[in-house]
Amino acid sequence: MKLTNPLKIKHISHILGFGILLAPILIYNIPYFSRPAQTNEARSLFQGIAYRKEFRSNPRPIILHIVSIDLNAPGIGIFVTPGAPTADLTETNARTATEFLKEFKLQLAVNANFFYTCIEEAPWDYYPRSGDRVNNVGHVITKSQAYSQPDPKFPALCFDAKNRAQIIENGTCPQGTAYGVAGDTVLVKNGKAVAQSQEKSKDDKPYPRTVAAIDKTGKKLWLIVVDGKQRLYSEGLKLSEIAEISMQLGADTVLSLDGGGSVTLAVASPSGAKLLNAPIQNKIPMQERPISNHLGFSAREN
Repeated sequence: MKLTNPLKIKHISHILGFGILLAPILIYNIPYFSRPAQTNEARSLFQGIAYRKEFRSNPRPIILHIVSIDLNAPGIGIFVTPGAPTADLTETNARTATEFLKEFKLQLAVNANFFYTCIEEAPWDYYPRSGDRVNNVGHVITKSQAYSQPDPKFPALCFDAKNRAQIIENGTCPQGTAYGVAGDTVLVKNGKAVAQSQEKSKDDKPYPRTVAAIDKTGKKLWLIVVDGKQRLYSEGLKLSEIAEISMQLGADTVLSLDGGGSVTLAVASPSGAKLLNAPIQNKIPMQERPISNHLGFSAREN
């Protein structure tokens, strides 16, 4: 009987052990290579919806995603995550942007309200997961029905039945609002930057951000998304910086929506829902965070 060479067995065991140690590193790093390239791009996504991606190296590496929406364009529809309040006082089920897009058969989606509860301790230890119960902060209206009440500290972005948008500083959408979401800070008003409190200015640092900006007529909307917390790829913008970019576009009023790991921009494609930006959840790029609600749009193909 031929005995197996002990040295060969030891060699194989070393290779297997090295492979086991290397696997988590490879798995963790693969998403870094699937992020959108640091290039410029401009294209029409749908009728009335155009997209632009910009890579800027100053004042730090950033990737900026700008979606411009003509709210008057034929076929443009607005939608906000519906609520499902229950006896435990939670309001809705958490979803990722791509899940929201697919479930409601939309063409574009972006994150909206701040929410609670949100815990991010480790890649395996976080809340919420898709389907977990969460609450919004500030006003949420969908199909003319409010299911999250206004908060005067959280200004609202409100759309009427004719798609006209307005940003309301006191956080309460007016009667006749069909859809509404809330942010936390008005950055621009009447075409000029709004001076922030000393505390907010002191804490203003580069960060992943989503803002909604509108023109004077309320018929043009920009969704501006900047990736962040990703060294040498995209390190984010300060509030003051994204406000300046918004004004350069021609925005009259600008509202900051939820930021950080919530920042996600998704679009429908022939192969299904896909990400336009590089969200970062649990320190892993291209991983979406399930959140409380999204602002979505339906549109016609070009």
